[in-house]
Amino acid sequence: MARAFSRRRFLSASAVSAVALGATGLARATQAAPAPLQGRLRQSVCRWTLPGALAEVCARVRGLGLTAIDLLYADEWSVAREAGLTCSMGYASRREHFIENGFNDPKNHPMLIEELSRAIPLAAAAGVPNVIAMFGNRKGLSDSDGIANCAAGLRAVAPLAEQHGVTVCVELLNSKVDHPDYQGDHTAFGVAVMKKIDSPRVRLLYDIYHMQIMEGDIIRTIREQGRWLGHFHTGGVPGRHDIDASQELNYHAVAQAIADGGFQGYLAHEFTAKGDPYAGLAEACRICQV
Repeated sequence: MARAFSRRRFLSASAVSAVALGATGLARATQAAPAPLQGRLRQSVCRWTLPGALAEVCARVRGLGLTAIDLLYADEWSVAREAGLTCSMGYASRREHFIENGFNDPKNHPMLIEELSRAIPLAAAAGVPNVIAMFGNRKGLSDSDGIANCAAGLRAVAPLAEQHGVTVCVELLNSKVDHPDYQGDHTAFGVAVMKKIDSPRVRLLYDIYHMQIMEGDIIRTIREQGRWLGHFHTGGVPGRHDIDASQELNYHAVAQAIADGGFQGYLAHEFTAKGDPYAGLAEACRICQV
C-alpha cells in the first residue's frame, strides 16, 4: 500500500466511470480481452496506480490478460465485475486515517468490527475474496500490548469471515520511509498476531516493497512464514517504481518462491511506473509469470 493520498487521487473519476465508458464500450472491451495470463500465480494490480475512470482502467487491465484488480471500494466492485475482473482486495469503508487507526488500539475496535461485519457479507455476495485491514500506528504502545490488542479485535471478526469465506488481510507496512510510527512494520509482529488468532480467514497482506525496506530476507520469509501470508503487493525498492532491473529485488525469483510454496491467492502489482503505467504493468506481469 502507498500513502493514503496517492490512493485517493482517482476516486472522483471512478465514481462516474461506468457512465464515462458506457455499457456498450465496456462490453466490447470485455469481449475483446485476450486469454488470461498463464503461469502459477494469479496476478492483479492496485487501482490507485492507474489513472483514468475506473471502467476504462478495468478494460485496459483486462486487455493485458489480467483477471483481477485490487483496492476497490464496495460501490466500485460491480464496475470491475462488469468488466470481467475480480476485485482481489476490497476496502471495508471510505474512511480518513484508515492506516493510522487500526486494531492495535482497543478504542478503534467497535468501529473496525462494525465496518468489517458490514463489508464481509457484501464482499462474499460480490465475489470479492479479501478485505483489507490495518494494525495501526504505535502511539507509544509496546509490541506485546499491540499484538494482544490486534488479536482480540481480529478474533471478533474471524467467525464471520470464516462463515462467508472472505479473508481479512492485515497489511504489513514500513515505518522507515512511508508510514512513520506504523506498528505492524515487521513480519514477526504480524505472525505473532496471526498465531494468536489461528483462523484461515485472517491473514497478512505481505507487501514486498515495505518488508524489503524494513527487514529484507524476502524469499526466506516467504518460505518460512507462507502459511500466514494471504496476499502480496509488489513495488520496486527504492521509490516504489517499476519492478524491473533498475531496483534491488529479483522479482522473478520472489514470484518463483511464492508459487513454489503453493500460494493460491493473488499477487497484486502496486507501483508508480516511471513511464507508461500500462507498459510498466505489462512488464511486471511478465517478470512475475512463473
